[in-house]
Amino acid sequence: MISPGVRLRALLAGDGIVVAPGAYDALTARLVERAGFGAVYLSGAGVSYTHLARPDLGLVTRDEMIARASAITEAVDLPVLADGDTGFGNALNVRSTVRAYERAGLAGIQLEDQTFPKRCGHLAGKEVVAAEEMAGKIRAAADARRDASFVIVARTDAIATHGLDEALRRLRLYAAAGADVLFADGPTTLAELAAIPPALPLPAMANMVEGGRTPALTAAQLRGLGYRLVIFPNSLVRLFARQGAALLDALRTDGTTTGARERMLSFDELNALLGTAEVLAAGRRYAGERDPG
Repeated sequence: MISPGVRLRALLAGDGIVVAPGAYDALTARLVERAGFGAVYLSGAGVSYTHLARPDLGLVTRDEMIARASAITEAVDLPVLADGDTGFGNALNVRSTVRAYERAGLAGIQLEDQTFPKRCGHLAGKEVVAAEEMAGKIRAAADARRDASFVIVARTDAIATHGLDEALRRLRLYAAAGADVLFADGPTTLAELAAIPPALPLPAMANMVEGGRTPALTAAQLRGLGYRLVIFPNSLVRLFARQGAALLDALRTDGTTTGARERMLSFDELNALLGTAEVLAAGRRYAGERDPG
């Protein structure tokens, strides 16, 4: 059986850019799979938004991330890269986190060099740990993985705190420590975005946050700049929140959801997405019943 890490690495080695939409639960991951994408990104911010109804300020625990990750990897046949925040502690905690993420069936982990509690990369007020401390975490992550193909994404938030040159220096240090993909979050200009991939010895990852600090580019434009992976971490949750609010406003006003029916999955479409027929057929088979089909 081909491991999730091997599958993600194969995508990264291809000619195009890997587009990994953000999912925050098994259902949204299945939507990503059904749409034909090759990989899923499990967003820590998305879990905080949907599980806690709280901002991305380091409030989600490792166990909460693992529970979501396990549900997602069970639901879809795609490699899943998951946000690991700061590793949920020091280098020893990182070792344990990597092992737990591997057991959850993930293809890789993203680790960042912020202090704890961290915050969304597009919020002001971030702080970063010493580069050497983060390099130690990356070494710990590389040593801890049981599958050498498990992907380690090293993220720096130093553009906001120390400038682009320091961010690039840090990422080169993290590459030497054992990272597989490098991620400088929060570039604020097209020039900064363009300067990152050619300055790095490993594949570069980009983060597209609608309305965030970084200019919005298409996947093709990012590939032209040299990026090999791009995440759209919370596009789905933001869309669903707006659409859900609109439906609830209409229900409160009209006393019915009829006006929104055309924008909703039908009962049959929802069951097709969930695989209801397959689950029922399996139940009949194990019960010794004849499949009516």
